[in-house]
Amino acid sequence: MIKCHLSRLMGEHKMNVTDVARATGLHRNTISLLYKETATRVDLEAIELLCELFSCTIGELFEIIPNKQLTFS
Repeated sequence: MIKCHLSRLMGEHKMNVTDVARATGLHRNTISLLYKETATRVDLEAIELLCELFSCTIGELFEIIPNKQLTFS
């Protein structure tokens, strides 16, 4: 599972969806899906714009949470 930390970053910078949309040029829907962690895919340009806006790395924006059910033989 991939966890998106956009909501935390927005809170730390006291920004709402409209603020992020204006600053990045991304659609509000894209930001809302990432904020709510319901996005199923993300454009690389969107990731780049968000990382630039929040001065963070991709690893600070997204985190992989290992699925405990996966096992490899």
